[in-house]
Amino acid sequence: MQEVLENQSTYMDIDDIRKLVHKDIGAVNTLILKRLHSEIALINELGRYIINSGGKRLRPLLVLLSARACGYEGQNHTELAAVIEFIHTATLLHDDVVDASDLRRGSETANAIWGNEAAVLVGDFLYSRAFEMMVGVGSMRVMEILSTTTNIIAEGEVLQLLNCHDPDTTEERYRDVIRYKTAKLFEASSRLGAVLGEQPPAVEDAMARYGMHLGTAFQLIDDALDYGASNQDIGKNVGDDLAEGKPTLPLIHAMKHGTPAQARAIRQAIEDGGLEQLETVMDAIESTQAIAYTAQSAQQEADLAIEALAEIPASPYKEALYGLAEFSVNRSY
Repeated sequence: MQEVLENQSTYMDIDDIRKLVHKDIGAVNTLILKRLHSEIALINELGRYIINSGGKRLRPLLVLLSARACGYEGQNHTELAAVIEFIHTATLLHDDVVDASDLRRGSETANAIWGNEAAVLVGDFLYSRAFEMMVGVGSMRVMEILSTTTNIIAEGEVLQLLNCHDPDTTEERYRDVIRYKTAKLFEASSRLGAVLGEQPPAVEDAMARYGMHLGTAFQLIDDALDYGASNQDIGKNVGDDLAEGKPTLPLIHAMKHGTPAQARAIRQAIEDGGLEQLETVMDAIESTQAIAYTAQSAQQEADLAIEALAEIPASPYKEALYGLAEFSVNRSY
């Protein structure tokens, strides 16, 4: 897995990217903690646990970099970065309940600690607080983008639920889930930067394409890492997608290109869920080079993301956006 996913870096690394906007990141973190506050103690406790439990914070980082790359010099980008993080965190809370997950980012999930009811309701609180903050920005365009985005994410959640335990899920249907459930929030994050920078439609659409391809690459690597990384690296149990009956690209490819016996074993594993077939499935993934295929697909998406930036003038922030595209495919966590 490491040989497939690691390359010599040619752009800014993730630490240098964060340093470029470290003041903005600090402002976002302060704002997140401030806007998490509620008179309800459980909301404070659970919300802070989720926000402080780690995570790459790529989506809010994308808002900050996109805004600066598009010439924005105000402060609303920090507000919208916090909004994006709240929306993302709400989806994670709801995801973990739907998937009955007990581990995320190396820690117990909120639903495992406080129960499903609390996790769902605090997720609802984060959604509503995010929309409250959007109103404060005072832009109907921003409201339009984010309301559409949250609706599409919800559709993606339902689509993924329909695909679960269905071994006949095609690569096209799988990619539809990624586009709706994951890539759409990346797309919105980068589009918002162009909107704040009052860029023309061509630039706004280019930034949106960048985010969409970046988010797709990111999710493809996530799905590869589920079968090719350690628990410590990815902060969840290896094989969780299989246990939940999710037909991700490594499984779809291995089922298509493996032996009939391997295909039958993968079909059964997807239909039944659980990890009883994990060893057989892992052998099939390895013999069909499914991880390499998934990583190659991710690289193609990252290349398209970089191509989309041709509309953006040169700046350190543009270089950082290149670096994010590279990070999305070369990471091991």
